Amino acid sequence: MEKKKPKKVFVQGAIPPEKIANSIANHQSKTNIGAHSIFLGQIRADTIDGKTVSAIDYSAYEEMAENAFHEIREAAFSKFDITCAHIYHSLGKVKAGELCFFVFTSSAHRKNAIEACNYFVEEIKAKVPIFGKEIFKDETHQWKVNN
Repeated sequence: MEKKKPKKVFVQGAIPPEKIANSIANHQSKTNIGAHSIFLGQIRADTIDGKTVSAIDYSAYEEMAENAFHEIREAAFSKFDITCAHIYHSLGKVKAGELCFFVFTSSAHRKNAIEACNYFVEEIKAKVPIFGKEIFKDETHQWKVNN
């Protein structure tokens, strides 16, 4: 069996809503799909020690991260009966209110799509080397704790 090449996951800056709409629209012709599940991660304007987060600046060990995404993707396809899966994560600065993480799974039935989507989110958060630096309104910053 031919080894699949890792798909590109990273998007520079915020994930535009049009990308999400286009992903959904592109699946209308796939009539074997009966369900989609979508997770959207959005930057919160958290208040930490009296300071408000205005953005997060994401960085990653890109090659290592792309390989981790690929391994998670392959595991998901062997674990769940899904038709397709798309993952996008931001790199660079993403402002509060903007989208930074998009997982889109499809299958014949909703249970597989939902379970696979949840699996992707949890595995990615636990295993992919992506780092976020919280930038506060006063321009100070700190490394984000992933939770």
